Amino acid sequence: MQAMTRKPTDKPTVTSDRLLALIDRMSRLSNSELRGPDLNPAQRAALVYLKISNRFSRKPSLVAEYLSATRGTVSQTLKALERKGMVEVHKDASDGRSISYGLTRKGHEALLEHDADGGLDAMIPPDAAARLEADLSAILSQALSARGHRSFGLCRTCKHHIHVNGDRRCALLDVPLDDTDSALICAEHA
Repeated sequence: MQAMTRKPTDKPTVTSDRLLALIDRMSRLSNSELRGPDLNPAQRAALVYLKISNRFSRKPSLVAEYLSATRGTVSQTLKALERKGMVEVHKDASDGRSISYGLTRKGHEALLEHDADGGLDAMIPPDAAARLEADLSAILSQALSARGHRSFGLCRTCKHHIHVNGDRRCALLDVPLDDTDSALICAEHA
């Protein structure tokens, strides 16, 4: 069998290994710029998740699932953020053992400080951002589906998001939804 040689004018083929390496490198570059004296990348990721998730999706186990981290790691991260005054614990009224977390004003301010530094927005040309977001969203959706993971999609795009007499409801959880809930991601998304 004769070995294939590539001409200098041939474009290299894109491999999944190369794509994964590029995504990993971009992630590491982004995370390295988010380090600060008050917040490490894991803590920032947890804060971002709490900011973009609705009230049904802020349990520690769901934070861990979304971040693809262990429950123990996320538990320690959330406890550290609580000690720093960036998150607060909410006990479930119907089940005293169940807790969820929410951002405090200090947590919101910490995210704003890091966002002001530019982050990915400073790295990605504006004309490429929309295409990249659409492509990565599609790839992520396919990967999650193929592996049987939750989609964590926007509440308003879920099959359980319904309108009844002009009001929004979650048919799965049988609870009313407000504009804020509908605009955030939900662990129950389908």
